[in-house]
Amino acid sequence: MALLTFKGGIHPDDGKSLAKDKAIVELKPKGDLVYLVSQHIGAPASPIVEVGERVLKGQKIAEAGGFVSVPVYASVSGTVKAIEPHMNPTGATVNSIVVENDGEYEEAEYAPVKPLDEMSKEEILNAIGNAGVVGMGGAGFPTRVKLSPKEPDKIDYIIANCAECEPYITADYRRMMETPEKLVGGMKVVLKLFDNAKGIFGVEDNKPDCIAKLRDLTKDEPRMEVLALKTKYPQGGERQLIYATTGRAINSAMLPADAGCVVDNVETMINIYRAVVEGKPSIERAVTVSGDAVNSPGNFLAPFGMNQAEIVEAAGGFKTEPEKIISGGPMMGFAMYTLDVPVTKTSSSILCLTKDEVAANEPTACINCGRCVDACPSRLIPSRLADYAEHHDEAAFTAHEGLECMECGSCSFVCPAKRQLKQAIGSMRKIALANRKKK
Repeated sequence: MALLTFKGGIHPDDGKSLAKDKAIVELKPKGDLVYLVSQHIGAPASPIVEVGERVLKGQKIAEAGGFVSVPVYASVSGTVKAIEPHMNPTGATVNSIVVENDGEYEEAEYAPVKPLDEMSKEEILNAIGNAGVVGMGGAGFPTRVKLSPKEPDKIDYIIANCAECEPYITADYRRMMETPEKLVGGMKVVLKLFDNAKGIFGVEDNKPDCIAKLRDLTKDEPRMEVLALKTKYPQGGERQLIYATTGRAINSAMLPADAGCVVDNVETMINIYRAVVEGKPSIERAVTVSGDAVNSPGNFLAPFGMNQAEIVEAAGGFKTEPEKIISGGPMMGFAMYTLDVPVTKTSSSILCLTKDEVAANEPTACINCGRCVDACPSRLIPSRLADYAEHHDEAAFTAHEGLECMECGSCSFVCPAKRQLKQAIGSMRKIALANRKKK
């Protein structure tokens, strides 16, 4: 059977061999923990603790600031040292709760949980929302909100994004290899919410061991199926994943629910399981530390709030000073100028590279080769959109569907002229979207 995929895309060197075979190592933070009250899309959480107060691991320290918001929990026991602004991995300043770790890891008592079969849909949704679960593969959208579409009976597919198509990142791969039963358990929880839905695990075919494990675990689950996807970037993009697994297409004006789909990534599914079945809040995640500047690339279970410099230290530190550090993957991640930032709910990877190859490139004039058009998964003409962006022609940019760009970077990757197509298009998209909101 042909592998499932989409039109366009690229095949960058995946770099996954650096950390792929390294089992997840649980970390204990040494320094202070910094909990950002905004680690998600929506309203920031509101602190409910005071300076000088002792908190326990798993204790709520900030409550949701609205419907599209989530609470924040302490991942260690200790004393609240300050409530003050701190920088997040993207460079923005966010109000934060600073906890001095006492090294005891004394844990809060959790409320007893009902067996899943005895829980109502509302109880399941409340458990997910109260645990602070968000989408942990990208933007950090509150999961309770995502799992509460207006017409739940019209949801046909729950798709677990197991593609992990970004180069270097292997945290989801290790989760699938080490705790696949929790991933499948998370799918069982979500399927309880949607009576007419089928569960799909979409896994790229460069992970045959994961495909085999998941198929074995789901062989007696009539509502679940494991689909092998062609290994190609950005196979894990929401639109591309939905098209590859269901044949349904969505655009930038639509939500997956409009096509009868809900998509959650591996780490999110595991946190759903922990919230509903184990009754535990979201306080940690798997993080990959990789790149040729790192002594011992690997995968780590890091508590939220832990300083990212400590995680790199756990990976043996730098064997040579990196020219570039990226939060996330090399295609869609954010460059960082310091590691003095905390792990957040969306911190999937810390990538440390000896050379900043992108900065070293000198862009030249477009040669009209059309490679960016072939690579674009949204079927756009990136070179033309970049021209409009560089000339600040917002009207032409929007008329030629510039808002459909998903900023995957495929166009910049294949461009022989080394033009920064993604950056130009992304900047104009932000301006156009902001102007649209004003209207």
